[in-house]
Amino acid sequence: MEQDQSRYLTVQALTKYIKRKFDRDPHLSNLFVRGEISNFKQHSSGHMYFTLKDDKARILSVMFSSNNQALKFRPESGMNVLIRGDISVYEAGGQYQIYVKEMQPDGIGELYLAYEQLKEKLEKAGYFDPARKRMIPKFPGKIAVITSPTGAAIRDIITTIKRRYPIGGILIFPALVQGDRAAGSIAEAIRKANDYEGIDVLIAGRGGGSIEELWAFNEEVVAEAIVNSKIPVISAVGHETDFTIADFVADLRAPTPTGAGELAVPHIDDLLERIMNRKLRMIKSFKTKIQGERNRLNSLTKSYALRNPRTLYQQKVEHVDRLTDQLQKTVTLQVRQQRDSIDGLHARLQRVHPSQILKIQEERVKFLAEQVEKGYRAVLKEKGQRLGSVITTLHALSPLKIMDRGYSLVYGQEKELIKSFRQVAKGDKLEIDVQDGTIKCEVDSVKERDNNGKD
Repeated sequence: MEQDQSRYLTVQALTKYIKRKFDRDPHLSNLFVRGEISNFKQHSSGHMYFTLKDDKARILSVMFSSNNQALKFRPESGMNVLIRGDISVYEAGGQYQIYVKEMQPDGIGELYLAYEQLKEKLEKAGYFDPARKRMIPKFPGKIAVITSPTGAAIRDIITTIKRRYPIGGILIFPALVQGDRAAGSIAEAIRKANDYEGIDVLIAGRGGGSIEELWAFNEEVVAEAIVNSKIPVISAVGHETDFTIADFVADLRAPTPTGAGELAVPHIDDLLERIMNRKLRMIKSFKTKIQGERNRLNSLTKSYALRNPRTLYQQKVEHVDRLTDQLQKTVTLQVRQQRDSIDGLHARLQRVHPSQILKIQEERVKFLAEQVEKGYRAVLKEKGQRLGSVITTLHALSPLKIMDRGYSLVYGQEKELIKSFRQVAKGDKLEIDVQDGTIKCEVDSVKERDNNGKD
């Protein structure tokens, strides 16, 4: 029996579908899991691969290098840990595993959570900002140390400072560094040191221990005391791998109490060497300066000017005479040029003087007036001649002149000029204008004339 092949999924499609289900499930994201590490392996790429298990189950785990670089411990097989991560499917192997984002040893979960919460809070408040932190003085006069007066840390700090910088003064401010009252004791000691006059730098710390023993330096009251300190603070808590809130807040972190003593003061031998080098450089510089001035003095002593000062003076006098002559010639030339310029400006001023311009304009107005009058007369003569010609023409064409020769004008009852017999009929009233009057008459009869002039 033939089956429908389109109903069958590929292994890849099925695995991808399962992976999407895992990725979309909010209960499989940002999980907190406790277990034991087994089969731990760190790849050359930095990624960590291991199995997280308990007595009844196990799950494959991966922690990429971008996440494990912040670990303060090295995971090992058999170590119980607390982890935070996401569950997803590795498609190539078709297996689900946990992708670890954070990891810490089991047994300090609550302290670690409190540490991370306070760290996040203080970081947002700007306590860790590098711009807030102050420089440690290069040559402190007095160094205050806040720690237990009976611990090994105080001995290491004092020994290091005395060995490196015997001229520096050390003031001890005893404080509890372990226990429930330790944080308040450390904060109070920091405030007392700030009230003391003349202290240049402050070291606060203790020797190594567990996270519970170092916890006083993770308290907010200690962090605030360090931030509010007017004196630069060096933190020296535990070993190099131990990090506390005080380390992040302090102006400078030392990996150990001994390291704090080294960071707080310079080494006397280095200072003596620097002083000696500067002394040698200064002596060499003075010798070079003296030798240069001596050579300059010898050069001046042997110079021609000092051996024959009169000759130098005479040359200068001659030079002054030449400059004087040149100055006189220059002044004379400039005076002449200025005078010529003034004369030119005067002549130009005369040409554009208002009285001269007014005279020219008057002559021009007179000339224009004569031209206007001459033109007027010519135009008047021409117009008179044209008027006479027109009058003569009008006289010649006037009907009155025609009437002088015996002609007359006939008007109808509506004062229209009669030009044809068809305009009148028998009985019409007519007016006939002749040379010396008007004749009113009535039409008796109307006759048409043929082309030959016959009725």
